[in-house]
Amino acid sequence: MSRSKRNTPILPNCKASSEKTEKQKANRRLRRIVKERLAISEEEFPQKKEISDIWNWGKDGKSYRTDLTNKEKTK
Repeated sequence: MSRSKRNTPILPNCKASSEKTEKQKANRRLRRIVKERLAISEEEFPQKKEISDIWNWGKDGKSYRTDLTNKEKTK
């Protein structure tokens, strides 16, 4: 797909390619804590935001870019 262009130039802020491993670690940690709290019959369960800090991950979010050249807009 060398000639396809991005319709909306929204790109990650850093050069990290994916957040997949960080998301997997956070969800595994959350499931482990929920499983432990179910075993002791605790009523309240944590949210994923309480378990992991997304600002420590590889990408720092996405932003709309207007300064891209035509070459940078290709997928």
